[in-house]
Amino acid sequence: MAFQMTKKRNTPLAGLLFGLVPSLLVMSGVFAQSDFSLRSVASLSASQACERLQGSLIPASAIGMPTTGAFINSTELISANARDNSNGEFCKVIGNIHAVNNNAPDIEFEVNLPSDWNGKSLQFGGGGFNGRLITGLGQYAKQPSSEATPLARGYVTLGSDSGHKSRLPGFDGSFFLYEEALRNFGHEQIKKTHDVAMLLLQARYGTAAQYNYFIGGSQGGHEAFDAIQRYPNDYHGAVAGYPAHNMVMLHLSANQYARALLANNGDSWISPAKIENYVAAVYEACDDLDRAEDGIISNVSACIEQTQYFRLTSSDNPVRCDNGADTSDRCLSDAQIEALNVMDTPYDLGFSVFADDELTSIFPKWTPFEGSTFMDGGRTNLGQEGPLQALQYGPGEATPRYAIAQDLTLDTMNDFDPAQYAGRIGELVEQVSANSVKLDRFRAKGGKLIYFHGNVDDFIPVYSSIQYWERLQQRYDEDSLSEFVKFYTIPGMGHVTGVFNARISSLDALEAWVERGQAPGDLVAIDENDGTAGRTRPVCHYPAWPRYNGRGDINDAESFSCVNR
Repeated sequence: MAFQMTKKRNTPLAGLLFGLVPSLLVMSGVFAQSDFSLRSVASLSASQACERLQGSLIPASAIGMPTTGAFINSTELISANARDNSNGEFCKVIGNIHAVNNNAPDIEFEVNLPSDWNGKSLQFGGGGFNGRLITGLGQYAKQPSSEATPLARGYVTLGSDSGHKSRLPGFDGSFFLYEEALRNFGHEQIKKTHDVAMLLLQARYGTAAQYNYFIGGSQGGHEAFDAIQRYPNDYHGAVAGYPAHNMVMLHLSANQYARALLANNGDSWISPAKIENYVAAVYEACDDLDRAEDGIISNVSACIEQTQYFRLTSSDNPVRCDNGADTSDRCLSDAQIEALNVMDTPYDLGFSVFADDELTSIFPKWTPFEGSTFMDGGRTNLGQEGPLQALQYGPGEATPRYAIAQDLTLDTMNDFDPAQYAGRIGELVEQVSANSVKLDRFRAKGGKLIYFHGNVDDFIPVYSSIQYWERLQQRYDEDSLSEFVKFYTIPGMGHVTGVFNARISSLDALEAWVERGQAPGDLVAIDENDGTAGRTRPVCHYPAWPRYNGRGDINDAESFSCVNR
């Protein structure tokens, strides 16, 4: 099957300059080639330096992955008092990293160069299937809204669109049909964007950064894992929030999840009204197991035991409709209970496509019986009107169709059999997942990783991060692992919001660890939900969880202790 994609130049003038003008002017003797190459502007004023960077060429030889070079499309000095700018004075640089193959799009990137530089850089990760420019102008993943942005703190910030533009909202997987675009999304754009940013940084300030960091959540957390696993020499530290690092298996699990809701001719789907009543029953059973009735389930292991009867298709189940029929919004039918049980079961690929244990063929379960609200970021995750609107239908349909089978006619919910694509799945895992626990090079250079996950994340289950932690424990002894990795779970935190909309100063913790040798202990998160904004909770090292001490302000982290039982 042949596919056509026009190689994009986001600005027509930029494409013209890159492809035609420099060579013609050099041939005519008007300018030397160096006039179009990236040169040091460190001795110039901020305004002059920013202007001089525009139109610069970066040769392919200066980028550590295959490209055909990069071009700076535009630069703009943003003044400190510019409207809607709270980042101080900075030079906004936007450009394109050109693909090798003509059917692959460019990588659009942005690098922000503050006039008052702190000597550091921070690369921002994306989200979902990316496909939009990550500007680096705002806050990092789950940063408290009261804090200054990294750019305002003096960081050079950088991000990209990962090498394609999404044509549709949600999970537009059409770019998976083009191998270079797929590889860029998978991990290569991280290195390419980093290398271009480091060249710009060197040209602007006349020196390299003292510290380079990466922060992202979801797909951005996946990218933080990619940064330290694949390119450890480029980063001193990373923060990965709720990472989609095991992406191929995550999306195969999502396919199973979506199929469970579509089963029984759609009768397995659970409506928003039913979910609201079911979730209320779970929280009534589990909320106070941590000694605090606060709308947060912290004692997860006790909750799993407490809700064991919710799994049954018998009269012993208090949330089951009479005779298992779908008779009311206040109960669940047997078909709906079966769907929840599928979510609660690990997804087993059924075959191994990996040479060793670095990439597992079993993806862990979701959390339907221990606090999932199935509502996050203002939307119901099972679909407002039916299972085809369910969140997990998007990636569960897109990745099998576009990336694995590459068959646009495939009925992914009925006819997709992973065993028929074992070889392709293995290739994709190597290209677009970041599940390796071989972090020896990152550890040897003194790199530090902080990663965290919410316990009621319905987009990516917390057990994915727990599984990765357990595999790290198999590779490294406790003392050596604690020297460079810290892992936290956060009760009540979802993917976008959650019953506890956690915000954490993770960059501060990373800086203290990397730059001053102060390893992070238990952290503190602040809730930014309307109605409960300002309450705080401890963020505990896994497997510990916050238990109320029985006295003190229930909205104050000081009234809780991290416990393991």
